Amino acid sequence: MTEAILLVGGKGTRLRPLTVNTPKPMVPAAGVPFLAHQLARARAAGVDHVVMATSYLAEVFEPYFGDGSQLGLHLEYVTEKEPLGTGGAIRNVASRLHSAADAPVLIFNGDILTGLDIGALVDTHTRTGADVSLHLTRVADPRAYGLVPTDDSGRVTAFLEKPQTPEEIVTDQINAGAYVFNRSVIDTIPAGRPVSVERETFPGLLSDGAHLQGMVDSTYWLDLGTPEAFVRGSADLVLGRAPSPAVPGRCGDQLVLATAQVAPDAKLTGGTVVGAGATVGAGARVDGSTVLDDAVIAPGADVRDSLIGAGARIGAGTLLDGAVVGDGAVVGEHNELREGIRVWCGARIPAGAVRFSSDQ
Repeated sequence: MTEAILLVGGKGTRLRPLTVNTPKPMVPAAGVPFLAHQLARARAAGVDHVVMATSYLAEVFEPYFGDGSQLGLHLEYVTEKEPLGTGGAIRNVASRLHSAADAPVLIFNGDILTGLDIGALVDTHTRTGADVSLHLTRVADPRAYGLVPTDDSGRVTAFLEKPQTPEEIVTDQINAGAYVFNRSVIDTIPAGRPVSVERETFPGLLSDGAHLQGMVDSTYWLDLGTPEAFVRGSADLVLGRAPSPAVPGRCGDQLVLATAQVAPDAKLTGGTVVGAGATVGAGARVDGSTVLDDAVIAPGADVRDSLIGAGARIGAGTLLDGAVVGDGAVVGEHNELREGIRVWCGARIPAGAVRFSSDQ
């Protein structure tokens, strides 16, 4: 297997304001765009040709990654004029593939951080003679996902969308967002209209008697759809819990990019990233957080499990816990922002304006 399709067309609405100026796959995780980790892992698995199915803010991908030669890849970009869904996006880029009809093609989503053994998924696909193989993972609460039960041989028996009642939860296996398709199967997806692989393509193939194989791989898996998950994923990459050849430095408690300035007595822990040109002042504490390029954390600020956008400023003595601060926003000194609060790009919060506790 040498070809892959990467689905990067989503708007990332659940991640706003992170995605106001940047498409979700280009938001930095562990110092580089999240997409860089996925491309590096594909390359390590033997892929050399990747077609990117883009839509939202499509113009930012190519200037960054170019033709892929620096990554040892041949990259191509196909932009949807109208959103086509997962299946429609796959079909829309099919003409760029070079594989023979019976050759396997890797397909993966641009918002999943995973330790999946890609080679094992391809081997499973080839060994079982499947038409499509799916990476499955197990989750404690599967209600937010599509369930994929399998028989004793791993063959998929059904696709169950987002179950709600206990009776509907027949397995803890979910579709983990990475697939191997035989090239010929891609050509059977209807062209020129929106298609969901999860709701239309996979159930349709199953009812037509196609062989869909599931491979349960319970290594690291995280859907980066929410700001909390994105911050967690970046920290896990830095800590080495999530594997990636693209992390620009050694794994450990912190990743400080070359042009950042961190005061000697500032404390960085929990997989914190400090981006290029960013500043962390004296006595500041930053735990499990992402500080993007050119942001400023003033002296004495306390930042936990938060993401600070590019060029944003966090005032002295301010506490952030589970917060997202958009690009260029200013949070004045001695504020207290907690519990999933989102400060929009360019917003200004005066000193001492927002608190969750008394001011004493």
